[in-house]
Amino acid sequence: MIRRSIVVVVALGLLAGCGGGGKKAASTTTSTTIATTTTAPPPVSPLTGLPITDLGTLKRPALVVKIDNADGAGSNNARPQIGLNQADVVYEEMVEGSVTRLAAIFQSGDSDPVGPIRSARTTDIAVFSPLHNPLFAWSGANTTFAAIIRDSALIDVGYDAHSEIYQRRDVFHVAPHDLYSSTPELFSLAPAEAVPPDPLFLYRSATETTPASAQPVASIHIEFGGGAGSSPVDWYWSVLKGGFDRNQKGTPHVDENDVQIAPQNVIVELVDYVDTGFVDISGAPVPEAQLVGTGECWVLTNGVLIKGTWTKNAIDGITTYTDAAGAPIKLTPGRTWVELTPNGGASITG
Repeated sequence: MIRRSIVVVVALGLLAGCGGGGKKAASTTTSTTIATTTTAPPPVSPLTGLPITDLGTLKRPALVVKIDNADGAGSNNARPQIGLNQADVVYEEMVEGSVTRLAAIFQSGDSDPVGPIRSARTTDIAVFSPLHNPLFAWSGANTTFAAIIRDSALIDVGYDAHSEIYQRRDVFHVAPHDLYSSTPELFSLAPAEAVPPDPLFLYRSATETTPASAQPVASIHIEFGGGAGSSPVDWYWSVLKGGFDRNQKGTPHVDENDVQIAPQNVIVELVDYVDTGFVDISGAPVPEAQLVGTGECWVLTNGVLIKGTWTKNAIDGITTYTDAAGAPIKLTPGRTWVELTPNGGASITG
């Protein structure tokens, strides 16, 4: 009896499985989802906004090199320099009279050799303090200035600390305009805990335009103090290069490779200079740029000039640049020069 019941149940199950009337069983469909992936944009340099081509530089700290810019007669000349076209950012500051000196900041690129390298000024502290304890390559200063520099937020890779990686070259110059080093060697002195800098500027995307307040500009003229020295400086827009050609004292400012300096952006930061109470070896007063506070700025980018306001709230704060409407001014990705120009020292010439 039990065995017969099992057979009946099995038979009914088989009939149900056939679906009756010879119909085929319903087919089962499977939906397939195709996974899509998005490619992350390449990392960009914090100081140029350009894609990083050498990932080995991604975590490097900033390196600030004080480059001589004496432009006098005869042997009192630092031009042509080497490394200015490889630096991410360059600050030009007045050091005495109309003599200027350059703080070249490297992070994404290198220059071997680099120089000529000269002494520090107290203006440098407000320039490099926002860079997270950068490496600072310099060649001395007076006793008071040297103590102030060494007590600031830097990693000292200057001549006095590491003379073994500095050399005297007599290719174009004589002392004291003949001291050089190498950015790879200077970067090799970075401690393990060194970190890369935060961005100093904002950059436009490929689809962004310059603000409505921007005006076309062909050239500007800058004066630093009076007397003989490094100025005047002129910047000329070059459509072919997509940057601004630099002239100094009426001639193209070229490097040792005869390549003219032509960054994508030039920021004219109009500032006050105050007398530090010190004099240089010629007896000229040594000034210091007042970079904490606010003032007028001119931003040259993409063939236009945008007038606005610069603001720096603390010595280690990053300077912001805003247009007449209060909006941040964005730069063209690429290299930038910042001219720490005395108030009243800039004019539009074309």
